[in-house]
Amino acid sequence: MPSNVTYSHETVVLEAETFTGCEFRDCRLIYTGGEPATLTDCKFVDCEWKLEEAAARTLAHLKLMWSAGGKAPVQALIKDITAAR
Repeated sequence: MPSNVTYSHETVVLEAETFTGCEFRDCRLIYTGGEPATLTDCKFVDCEWKLEEAAARTLAHLKLMWSAGGKAPVQALIKDITAAR
């Protein structure tokens, strides 16, 4: 459980880990579709967010839905993602 760690120019896999008060600078942040990470009070500066494996397949499926005429369900997912919590 990393706490108050600064990552710089690193590749960090964001899965099944809890990050608290961490700073990510110029990092490649990867999510592959497993257990999501918990990110509390973290700061992200010029990071590259990558979806790989199952997460990349989910994104490909959403793109397929969009192009096949399923814009409304994809937009509903985006609305749910961006809703204030």
